[in-house]
Amino acid sequence: MHADISILDLFLQASLLVKLVMLILLGMSIVSWAMIIKRYKVLSQATRDAEAFEDRFWSGTDLAVLYQDVKKRKDEIMGTEEIFYSGFTEFARLRKTNADSPAFVMEGTGRAMRVSVAREVEDLEANLPFLATVGSISPYIGLFGTVWGIMHAFIALGAVKQATLAMVAPGIAEALVATAMGLFAAIPAVMAYNRLSNSVSKLEHSYATFSEEFHSILHRQAMAGRE
Repeated sequence: MHADISILDLFLQASLLVKLVMLILLGMSIVSWAMIIKRYKVLSQATRDAEAFEDRFWSGTDLAVLYQDVKKRKDEIMGTEEIFYSGFTEFARLRKTNADSPAFVMEGTGRAMRVSVAREVEDLEANLPFLATVGSISPYIGLFGTVWGIMHAFIALGAVKQATLAMVAPGIAEALVATAMGLFAAIPAVMAYNRLSNSVSKLEHSYATFSEEFHSILHRQAMAGRE
């Protein structure tokens, strides 16, 4: 005997609480996918921008000229350009009043770049905690809906004199849909979180490496200026 029961039918036949659980999971899944797509675009653009700027930085362009060009686009820069801008700005400011103390100048410059790196990484990590939360709690929310649905089905079954599998099967099936939806929301969120976190880690390492290399270049300039 074949039963033509769709997911929509199971949802409509479910109890109010199970329906609410399913709707919550559906909403979490939709929001997760929106954030996944947005973060993927942001991280891809950040990677391209970092590579393009570093190519220009190491091409032999005069740093003062590069700084002036970046300064003109101050409100648009991000990532490696922002680190370069904050470091060079602080270096120039401190060097005017502390030319005879390169150690002090470089300490302030390094601190400015570290703060800039931290802010850029924080921006890149936006929405990732939500994906981690969805990945961790969705299966439990779905399981709660399933337990409640099965309990509701057995309570209804107890009210009849003669119980059959055909009577309890639809109730159990609609309850299990909640678990399936929990997994449907959790699996993409976990996979995306791991992938995006790895991309953020790579960019963070790239930013930190550039910061150290730029710091060394500025240190040589500070020492040369003192001599």
